[in-house]
Amino acid sequence: MPSRALAAAPLAPVTAALRAMFGTDDIPSLAPGLTVNDEIGWIPATALIDGTRLPDLLRAAAEQWGGTPHACAALAWKSYSYWSTLPVALGWASARRVPLLDPSDVLIHFEDRRPLLTLGLRHSTTVAVLPGDPLALTGGPGVRIVADETELLDALRTSLLDAHLLPMIEAIQTQVRIGTRTLLGSVASGISNGLLRAADVLPGSSTDTITTLLDALGLQDLVELVPGPGGEPTVQRRSCCLAFTLPQPKVCRGCCVSQV
Repeated sequence: MPSRALAAAPLAPVTAALRAMFGTDDIPSLAPGLTVNDEIGWIPATALIDGTRLPDLLRAAAEQWGGTPHACAALAWKSYSYWSTLPVALGWASARRVPLLDPSDVLIHFEDRRPLLTLGLRHSTTVAVLPGDPLALTGGPGVRIVADETELLDALRTSLLDAHLLPMIEAIQTQVRIGTRTLLGSVASGISNGLLRAADVLPGSSTDTITTLLDALGLQDLVELVPGPGGEPTVQRRSCCLAFTLPQPKVCRGCCVSQV
């Protein structure tokens, strides 16, 4: 994509990677084009973190899966963390252009029950870029220029993990008893599986990218990349999402329970 177009569309590398991954712009769990034009009916992620709408998410999960409260919470988190981290991981991997997911800029709704939830971003979401990115030349208010890749990864971790996912984990733990390692394991496996799925449309080595991101987030010990049946890398979890405890049990590919 020409540099002028990249500057005009801050999330273009992310949406292009998503389109290549899924073969469509109509992805049930993400807003079309990733950003939300009409916010009526959407709630910010801050309403989950402060607890005001978290029971709604957990209730929707219980209705969908019918398991124990902690199992349904773990699966709700698995869905939420996958779809929230995927744009960040793809932005880093495709163009070193990272949407900073401040909870106030992340919007969700529960209106379409095909997926558990649908997630989108506000147009005001800040995007962190390197000095050589065409977006850095625009000087727009939604652009944060960082010095190098190390600082970009620091910004990614601070916004995604420290300011967003960890506070949401704490909120979930006020509602149900579930371990932090279990929940962070879903973050690690979600990032890894998402990048492996997108490997054909991303530059460089997917395993190197996964290693870099997990190291930056401090999650490197929660999954392992192992050879699959055809020698391709696959994700082996070291904690369980609890899907096997559902009334209709599911054993995910790479489940640590299936390896026991």
